[in-house]
Amino acid sequence: MAEVVGRAAPNRRSFLKGGAGLLAMTIMPSGVIVGRAWSQMPRATKPETFATLVQMSRDIYPHAMVEDKYYANAVDILDQAARASEADLAVLEDGVTKLNETARTTADTDYASMTSDEDRAAILDEMESDPFFQKVRSNLVVGLYNQKELWPMFGYEGASADKGGYIDRGFDDIDWL
Repeated sequence: MAEVVGRAAPNRRSFLKGGAGLLAMTIMPSGVIVGRAWSQMPRATKPETFATLVQMSRDIYPHAMVEDKYYANAVDILDQAARASEADLAVLEDGVTKLNETARTTADTDYASMTSDEDRAAILDEMESDPFFQKVRSNLVVGLYNQKELWPMFGYEGASADKGGYIDRGFDDIDWL
């Protein structure tokens, strides 16, 4: 291979290194929410709405050991439903708008930017009977807790019927009773 004047001749390693970087840039999705490590992006709701719903989800079912990406997975179910239904999209967008308006009167900022967990909880307590709140909460029951990656964090070993049942698989190993 001929040497180029002023710089080293290209080699296989530099070619692969540059190609891998270029490949990563071309397949990377556009519209990334900065500061969040979520694998999915909203397709129906606005990114701000999606981020607010993730924070709201964390406030409804708070678990310090659960990363935001699992809450985002649960919120993505709502986003998918909003793609199929204008009514569902309106409920989410209007609900987050109302949530942010309440937060602005309380803390002069939007809901997701509030620093006080207690203030966010107080806002959620006020809107507990709202259909928007109930839609998000009921989605979380399945959307959050049905993620198999989270089961070990909560001590759930999964289904046991295919393994002979619970009698021989930890039926009496509960040490906190």
